[in-house]
Amino acid sequence: MSLSAIMKPRTISKLFLAIEQSEGVGARVRRSVGTARLRNFSPFLLLDHFFVSGNAGFPDHGHRGQETITYLLHGQVDHEDFTGSAGTIDEGDLQFMTAGRGIMHAEMPRPQKDGSAVTGLQLWVDLPEKLKGCEPRYRDLRKEEIPIVKPSDKVEIKVISGESYGVKSLQDLAYTPVWMIDATIKPGGFISQPLPEGWNAFAYVLDGDLLCGTTVAKQYNNIVFDRDGDGVEMSVPDNYEKNARVVIVAGQVLDQEVVQYGPFVAVSKEKIYEAVMDFQNATNGFERARNWESKIAKMIR
Repeated sequence: MSLSAIMKPRTISKLFLAIEQSEGVGARVRRSVGTARLRNFSPFLLLDHFFVSGNAGFPDHGHRGQETITYLLHGQVDHEDFTGSAGTIDEGDLQFMTAGRGIMHAEMPRPQKDGSAVTGLQLWVDLPEKLKGCEPRYRDLRKEEIPIVKPSDKVEIKVISGESYGVKSLQDLAYTPVWMIDATIKPGGFISQPLPEGWNAFAYVLDGDLLCGTTVAKQYNNIVFDRDGDGVEMSVPDNYEKNARVVIVAGQVLDQEVVQYGPFVAVSKEKIYEAVMDFQNATNGFERARNWESKIAKMIR
């Protein structure tokens, strides 16, 4: 029996185009989570599809109370923080960062010799209240560590986090349970992707057009799902001219308030006020931020 015969697909609650906007210094992003169209979709706080050319990027800034997942689609991104940690992720790699009680860092894409834009996705995920005071940590996931499954000759799936067609990812990449599936579907291809019951889920179309059930989704569309059903089904009809690439994301819903002020996330306005004061005064997790400047962002200061 096929997966589609036993799986009840989730219904689509909304579908919309991610509009391009400026962010950081000289960077452009398409934000599909974290706008009026989709805000605080627990546990998700933000999803940016970023495009950075030349000497531009995301210089020194702080975070508290969330995790960030950066998935690099093209180019290289250098990273440096106030703990002395530094490194580079390359095309196809991911970085999982837990801000916890506080971190200050810079993320700077490297200018490409051919002038092309460095591109990728950055997802912000809320932390459970009991973990918001944890120490910051990192976990780089290299492309060689990501399992690939090919359920047919027309579909290739990178199992970044979670499970697809019986293939499981590496475990314990983030504190908040999140699945991330990167699927490329050729014309005539079809995927049936089960998702954990009760989790919030969406799918962002990186390239091409596809069908989600009978609904057409185009490049840069965000497809947001209800919690009904067992998973999602997507296809690219035979008469479509190009492949589609889509990232399916699901996360465990957190039963807590979300109060956000930029990169600071808490469960109350009082905690947000504390975060801002701690950052400004270099206290309670931000001690090392005092007078700290990254080396990698000097080119645009």
